[in-house]
Amino acid sequence: MPTSSQQSALAGLRVLDLSRVLAGPWASQLLGDLGADVVKVERPGAGDDTRAWGPPWLPDGKGEPTDESAYFLSANRNKRSITIDLSKPEGQQLVKQLAANADILIENFKVGGLQQYGLDYNSLAALNPRLIYCSITGFGQTGPYAARPGYDFLIQGMGGLMSLTGRPDGTEGDGPLKVGVALTDVMTGLYASVGVLAALTNREKTGSGQHIDLALLDVQIAALANQASNYLVGGVVPRRMGNAHPSIVPYQDFPTSDGYMIVAVGNDGQFSSFCNALGQREWALDERFATNPQRVTHRAELIALIRSVTATRTTDEWVDAMKAAGVPCGPINSLDKVFADPQVQARGVRVEISRPGMAAVPLVANPIRMSVSSIDYQRPPPALGEHTMEVLTNWLAMSEADIADLRMRKIV
Repeated sequence: MPTSSQQSALAGLRVLDLSRVLAGPWASQLLGDLGADVVKVERPGAGDDTRAWGPPWLPDGKGEPTDESAYFLSANRNKRSITIDLSKPEGQQLVKQLAANADILIENFKVGGLQQYGLDYNSLAALNPRLIYCSITGFGQTGPYAARPGYDFLIQGMGGLMSLTGRPDGTEGDGPLKVGVALTDVMTGLYASVGVLAALTNREKTGSGQHIDLALLDVQIAALANQASNYLVGGVVPRRMGNAHPSIVPYQDFPTSDGYMIVAVGNDGQFSSFCNALGQREWALDERFATNPQRVTHRAELIALIRSVTATRTTDEWVDAMKAAGVPCGPINSLDKVFADPQVQARGVRVEISRPGMAAVPLVANPIRMSVSSIDYQRPPPALGEHTMEVLTNWLAMSEADIADLRMRKIV
């Protein structure tokens, strides 16, 4: 919670969130953490698809499972939920009114999907020229794939990430693998947030909003970083290398007597310290291994030698030895060990938000730390339609009678 001397950086901004699943909700959650008023528009009776993506489910105050999935909880704190039937003209009109009062709109409908309702960028910009309208799709608003649906798993494959992830061909368990979380969606949400904040800065200069076109495929390729650059510069298609690094050795996992550890040697000085800690000082003087380019060339020989030594002691013993030697090293933690780690606990990475009649909602904290502005955890992920009356009253000044009429006609 913020202190009395702190203020949320985005306090006063209004975000209309028409997105669902992960990429869009991740972006709007981040804006909500930074203080924006985020209103999530959901389908009556069903809501965001991820509400049903369980188990596990959040328990109620008695420990019994509810219909709130852990997946939904991960991306929807600091939002208010309103249900609106977009298929009905009255529902479309409500969203237009909300957009007229919003600073930012985030949506992830298929290309052209909102145009039939008059909720596309051009239609809403005519009502609110200051509106920043962020569209998130699998392949973008243009190009031969624009009309195709795109999901994280599909994009990890098409965008090259899976070609780089997994064990090398010809080894046990070889073949491409996806990352263990929907990383492309998460990265797209982060890029969306950056784009929105840039558009806000531009609006301060020009007075006008704009349309942001974000594609999961574009984001995935952009996030290939050095691997994409290696291909563009060197012309060689990178291959799967398991946990090894294409340009740095040793930079991978190694077996210990009770598991595995990660060693991340970034320069020749660290390699010398690493050899000393292993009791193999002569390796640092060997011309095959003395410099990183030589270690890359003689990777197989060196890795075999290192493995024969690391397997003789436990992970904890090696981590302690490498820590004393100044060599980056650590265990491969399961999530129970992650959240039990003293560094993780000291940084407050786990937070809980109370919710009346329910168990407290455990969540992962926003990792941004600012010296002046606060990160707030004011609202737990909302129940479906929980804030319909509140939002229509706050944003549109509607009367209780008018809202009751909308409910009776199943518009909200």
